Amino acid sequence: MENVDEKQDYKQEIIQLNNRIEELEALAKKQSERIEELEALVKYYEEQLRLKVKKQFGPSSEKTKEQEETQGVFNEVEDESNKKAKEPSLEDITQKGKKRVGKREEDLASLPVVEIEYKLPEDEMVCPECGGPLHQMSKEIRREIDIIPAQVRIINHVQYIYSCRACENNGISVPIIKASAGESLIKGSLASPSSVAHVMVQKYVNAVPLYRIEQGLLSDGIELSRQTMANWLLKSTEDYLSPLYECMKEELIKRNVLHADETEVQVLHEEGRKATTNSYMWLYRTSGDTNHSIVLYEYQPTRASSHPKNFLDGFQGFLHTDGYSGYHNLSEAIIIVGCWSHTRHYFHDALIAMPEGTQSGSNAEKGVDFCNQLFKLERDFEGLTFEERYTKRLEQSKPIADSFFSWINSIKDNVLPKSALGKAVTYAINQKVYLENVFLDGRLELSNNRAERSMKVFVIGRNYVLNKIMCS
Repeated sequence: MENVDEKQDYKQEIIQLNNRIEELEALAKKQSERIEELEALVKYYEEQLRLKVKKQFGPSSEKTKEQEETQGVFNEVEDESNKKAKEPSLEDITQKGKKRVGKREEDLASLPVVEIEYKLPEDEMVCPECGGPLHQMSKEIRREIDIIPAQVRIINHVQYIYSCRACENNGISVPIIKASAGESLIKGSLASPSSVAHVMVQKYVNAVPLYRIEQGLLSDGIELSRQTMANWLLKSTEDYLSPLYECMKEELIKRNVLHADETEVQVLHEEGRKATTNSYMWLYRTSGDTNHSIVLYEYQPTRASSHPKNFLDGFQGFLHTDGYSGYHNLSEAIIIVGCWSHTRHYFHDALIAMPEGTQSGSNAEKGVDFCNQLFKLERDFEGLTFEERYTKRLEQSKPIADSFFSWINSIKDNVLPKSALGKAVTYAINQKVYLENVFLDGRLELSNNRAERSMKVFVIGRNYVLNKIMCS
């Protein structure tokens, strides 16, 4: 009996040991999976840290001209100075963006000319050798560019009023006739078209806040409060710019190729909303197929797709956008064209997030290279007609795009979705149909940078107070 009991105890111990082994193996497997998860998380955070540091402190080949111009404010003069550089002539300055044609006078015809003559006094028109009279032999001209700072002055509009003396003496009624003087810009205000235009340009073109405009005028002896200027802007917009805006919108909707973009803004003192709540400025503009650009901004409190849908009501054609899905179901008549610049940006981020020494030959570098090839061809296609560009793209660019997406499909299962490379691959896959639409028409552009540049001018001053009346 004892042997039987011992055997049963032994079997029970073996079963318990096997169970314990299984528990330990399960625990080890779970811990191993957790270690792998943590290692992946550490790699992700390291990647994000490298990306953040390089974006903040490192050089970037993707910086725009506007970004470069806003850096180095303190030593801008020293940085831009080059004492060895040749002083430009008037022809060089007035011919920026134009070809030199014809005579010098034709080149300078757009600038007003003031002549200051230097002549000898009559009593000095005597030859120092023989005492005979001097005559004008020739003349030398030294040219300068003269910049006159803004002048502030008061204009009194004196309106004369007339009546009839005969009617005054003999008539039953006396006619009163006023000389035509035109209407003031804002009734009962000191505002003039030039003063309001100056404030608008400073505020919305040069991104100078009202308080700095106020200080600048004060230094010239003009005490004009920011509240008064704000009132001028709102009233002028309501009376004059809003109708113009609607006319421009009607013209914009008639075009066949447009660009759209949106960015976050904060609006202070908006009824029913906190100042920290994100609002959005939407942008719609013409493309490069027109000689007269139209750029319109529209303020909206949200990023809902209903906003571009309502704004673009009646539009038929191509719309360049970024990857925001809110544009993708606007209308059957609207064909969305994706942005290859955004695609390149994702792969560029993945590239700079990699550890030093691992970038060469990486998938991130290959993604950037595919995009660079397409943009290089676009530079080669500049100057071609839209029909020629359409043909060249099908012959040279589309095979590169096809190879790019084939390569994307070959690597998509081997990248971590949350990594920078994973985000780049996911973006390319999700945007494939829209990115390929650029090959449908020669008028289309490879990127939405045209809208990005127009929006960048606006967001320079977006930290200051915005009022939706100025933008809607």
